[in-house]
Amino acid sequence: MVNPVFMLVVLAAALPLAARGEAVGGYAAGCQTGAQALPLSGPGYRVVRPERRRHYGQPELVDYLQHLGQRARQAGLPPMLVADMARRHGGPFAHGHRSHQTGLDADIWLRPGRDGTPDEELDMVDHRLYILNRHFGDDQRQLIALAAQDERVSRIFVHPLIKQAMCRTYGHAPWLGRLRPWFGHSGHFHVRLHCPPEHARCEPQQAVAPGTGCGRELASWINDKSGALAPGPRTPWRPLLPAACRALLNHEEPD
Repeated sequence: MVNPVFMLVVLAAALPLAARGEAVGGYAAGCQTGAQALPLSGPGYRVVRPERRRHYGQPELVDYLQHLGQRARQAGLPPMLVADMARRHGGPFAHGHRSHQTGLDADIWLRPGRDGTPDEELDMVDHRLYILNRHFGDDQRQLIALAAQDERVSRIFVHPLIKQAMCRTYGHAPWLGRLRPWFGHSGHFHVRLHCPPEHARCEPQQAVAPGTGCGRELASWINDKSGALAPGPRTPWRPLLPAACRALLNHEEPD
């Protein structure tokens, strides 16, 4: 008689890769298989603009966001608003981000989700005076801190002024180094997870430098505003994708 456990192992190994799930390629030139859709609402979170069909990710990302929502609710924070993750098969968007291609990235709006599900994010920066405005407060600080403490996080992109505020509030917290200053992130923060160890074709990003990143590096961002993103549409990003992704995305509907 055949051992049923042995048969389950054989069947699992025989499943197509698309059923098992994998992040393939780099964050800005890749795709994903076996993606899961993040449920549109759950404890401590809501998905915004689901009609864009960008709420897919690897199981690790879906679990991360659900866990973060639960932690936010336990901390007494309003529901967090999850925006762009990835398309069902990943790959580049028709407009917007260069990354978000492998199901390991997610944007979380900084505006609180107290009053339903809004259509637009809320800017936390007065760009004329180059200071944080009245909308950035303790709720935003706590949510970013909770998001950064998970060991699955490779980095979180935030506006330089938001990084500065986090440094002032949390001093030498070991997770501060994961917060990376980057223009274009004044109304949301962008979480990026590490490549899961079993995803052999996932291309990791270089590890962040040791330390909090609150010193000279941050000062250079604060003092040099030349990298601020200009408003208006940008040319769609069309990278050279891995061969496996080109074959997969040929059948993907445009977003």
